[in-house]
Amino acid sequence: MKRVQLEIVLGTILVLLSVAIVIVLGIREPQRLAQYELQQRAELIEFGASVFTLNCTRCHGSQAQGIAGVAPSLRDEHFFTQRLQEVGWQGSLEDYIVSVVTTGRQVSTRPQLYAGSTGQPPVMPTWSEKFGGPLRDDQIRAVAAFVMNFAPYALGELPTSIPLGPLADESTPEGRGQVVFASTTAGCTACHTISGISTGNIGPALDGLADRAGTTVEGLSAEEYIRQSILEPSAHVVAGYADGIMPQNFGEKLTEEQINDLVAFLLTLE
Repeated sequence: MKRVQLEIVLGTILVLLSVAIVIVLGIREPQRLAQYELQQRAELIEFGASVFTLNCTRCHGSQAQGIAGVAPSLRDEHFFTQRLQEVGWQGSLEDYIVSVVTTGRQVSTRPQLYAGSTGQPPVMPTWSEKFGGPLRDDQIRAVAAFVMNFAPYALGELPTSIPLGPLADESTPEGRGQVVFASTTAGCTACHTISGISTGNIGPALDGLADRAGTTVEGLSAEEYIRQSILEPSAHVVAGYADGIMPQNFGEKLTEEQINDLVAFLLTLE
């Protein structure tokens, strides 16, 4: 075979190989782009989780499950299937979340259920730095992506052990007690952790309180110990915590019914 013929053959083979490589890459490109998009979305959700934890858990709960009387769940079926229709929003749910976080909310759309952390306007503060808040646009978008990630759990497509909504049933003493616990009058969420409800760490965590309360102070039942801890917090100070941290005036700030309900709620923490 002459040199020219050899070069033609080799050139043809190289062209065919190049074409084949381009075809293979072209076939794989949609999958690669989909994987890249999925990876970017996952990173955005992870970033949004950190922003949410730092800024949103005080009102919406440590797992976005809401706090009774304060703010709604962001991971329940109602939020993903009825909220847009409820408020008359014409766009996507993710854009709705961005809008609400950006501008806040002056008044509650469900005041009989959620009054915000202070009970006074605004029930949700403005979060965008454009309006005096602390968050950038990319942080707000990340929070919205994080909340949207709850959709499969809220719609029952994936199992979850995290509560999908506020647990309080205000027709029961225990439910009303949870509302008292979350209220700004009592301020319990700022100091005490209860899994799925609050993340305060100034005072002792209250998970399992009902199990250990009856044996903490000799001669006091669980109910008596919890009541004493609310009304006379200096009577017994948990090891590792200083006396005087917990307010001494709950007997004045709360009514007898509120204290009874709060005790009933804390007795459910088994």
